Amino acid sequence: MGDSAPEAPLFTFGVIADIQYADIDDGYNFSGTRKRYYRSSLQLLKNAQRSWSESAVKPEFILQLGDIIDGFNKRHDASDQALDTVLREFGSSPVEVHHVWGNHEFYNFSRSALLHSQLNSSVLHAGAQARSGINAYHFSPSPGFTFVVLDGYDVSLLGRDESSEQYSSAMNIIKQYNNNEDLNCPPVFLGNRQRFTMFNGGFSKDQLDWLDSVLSSADEKRERVTIVSHLPIHPWSTDPVCLAWNFNELLAIINSHSSVVCFVAGHDHDGGYYHDTETGVHHLTLEGVIETPPDSNAFGTVSVYEDKMVLKGSGRITDRVFLFP
Repeated sequence: MGDSAPEAPLFTFGVIADIQYADIDDGYNFSGTRKRYYRSSLQLLKNAQRSWSESAVKPEFILQLGDIIDGFNKRHDASDQALDTVLREFGSSPVEVHHVWGNHEFYNFSRSALLHSQLNSSVLHAGAQARSGINAYHFSPSPGFTFVVLDGYDVSLLGRDESSEQYSSAMNIIKQYNNNEDLNCPPVFLGNRQRFTMFNGGFSKDQLDWLDSVLSSADEKRERVTIVSHLPIHPWSTDPVCLAWNFNELLAIINSHSSVVCFVAGHDHDGGYYHDTETGVHHLTLEGVIETPPDSNAFGTVSVYEDKMVLKGSGRITDRVFLFP
């Protein structure tokens, strides 16, 4: 007898992070140590779009994990043009895209502008249930599965008016650990305190309380929850300099619930992965398009089954299997 046909997934979705497109020549990162391919990042997005559109099983949606265009666009007065270019490419297929906000979104636009832009996915997709005032919402692509998109810059110096209470509060947090004149330079501390930089942020109590209630409901319904943020929250899934400011508070909430199966982030262009065997939660940090050479790729397709999710990576992205606890 021949082998039985492979099990069909319940649904699939695409993942891509840190495109950081700009119509400028290649350059380097903040410290001058890592090459960045600003212009060719658009071609890598096109590669991903073509792969997803030609798949035998089309993805239900795409998770764009933040930093969709680079901050250099702002100084060239090209933010709107660059964003239109990338969104036009995403719009070349009918698959819905869930846009996460990263630091480069705020380098280019104010929070108010983002809330009224095409990057505010919470108002674009039917069924998305948002938290008022912040870019946090949840949606269900299939019965028994919930995805939660978090706003990692809810508490931040970025996107806030310097005269606002939110800005002052964020400054008080960062100044406890970072005394550098340039707050984008990590503090001299070793370990996780390096996260207190201007290009990171955190989650407000309001957002954390909202997430706690969403997860409580998911626990009761025995749902599988995947949480998405630009900022990683597990110290062993990323370089410490890329962690969310109050990652420990968010981890504590996740670990107090049985429904969470995976946390997906971008921001760290090297990517990372950690499986918390105590809770069963998988922490995936996706490699960034911006530091991927033009002859490679950096995107993935995730197939979701009753008992697991299977990541099929392309280029720099590693294949992985995330078994549900």
